[in-house]
Amino acid sequence: MIEFKTIEYKEEENQLVILDQTKLPEEEIYMALGSAQAVYKAIKNMNLRGAPLIGVAAAYGVVLDARKGDPKAATAACDLIESARPTAVNLSWAIARMRTILSKSRDIYVGSLQEARNIEKEDKDACAKMGLIGAELIPDRAKIMVHCNAGALATSGIGTALGIIYTAKQQGKHFEVFSSETRPLLQGARLTSWELTRNGIETYTICDNMAATFMPEMNLVLVGADRIAGNGDVANKIGTRGLAIIAQFYNIPFYVAAPVSTFDFKLLSGEQIPIEERNEDEIRQFNEKMIVASSARICNPAFDVTPSELITGIVTEWCIVRQPYDSNITTLK
Repeated sequence: MIEFKTIEYKEEENQLVILDQTKLPEEEIYMALGSAQAVYKAIKNMNLRGAPLIGVAAAYGVVLDARKGDPKAATAACDLIESARPTAVNLSWAIARMRTILSKSRDIYVGSLQEARNIEKEDKDACAKMGLIGAELIPDRAKIMVHCNAGALATSGIGTALGIIYTAKQQGKHFEVFSSETRPLLQGARLTSWELTRNGIETYTICDNMAATFMPEMNLVLVGADRIAGNGDVANKIGTRGLAIIAQFYNIPFYVAAPVSTFDFKLLSGEQIPIEERNEDEIRQFNEKMIVASSARICNPAFDVTPSELITGIVTEWCIVRQPYDSNITTLK
């Protein structure tokens, strides 16, 4: 169903091969990463992105350095990769699993490789299950609004939010997808439009400031997540909260799709979620040209937090979690 591969570990070469998402949609280029340092840079620079995929890549990044057989080097790899980005909890979740394996394994390479493969398989399985559970939310002839990219480019499987869309298509449903451009890095315009059309989905790309105009036509909004607090507050790409507010005004169902690994059960609310501040040049420049006055100050948070009261339901690989989130989320532990 998916016409490309986002990530692949090549054991013989001890390389992690990833699709470079910074080059899409103009070029389809693959990068070969040979060390934890290279994986750290790829995550930091967003050559790969998406919470589940970051977790999978982080695990394999540890494997690359564990091949040396030096436990100290492997532990240092964990420390380095975990520092790459702060918001997506899948990163620290995957690294915690790798630390545990490193501490228990006689052969750290064999042990870490098996655990990385387990994490990848779990991600693929979770995507497939979310697709089946979430597809029931999509009526035939629906119009669906999505934000950022929560598809196969953001996971090692078919995706979270877009995985639901792919599954609904396989079930014979017909629909149209409206993808917001997602400023400032245009993950919706560059990545979601490329991915959906590549996989045969009828897709319209709209500017972020067109969302309120098109929202009354929608049957539902479907987004991914980078971290979900214990009360159901969701951190996702900046602009998600605005969509949720608009959706509530027009009484449009607003669904989040994320695996259980994206829940941070330690956090009581979204106020505790760390929000990444990215480089000012992502806003100052467009196509390497200055578009903002040099004297203007810049705010560039990569994520915002959508309060749980704006969310109709959270699709996981186990079930659709609904209100009251405080009690229902505890059943996922």
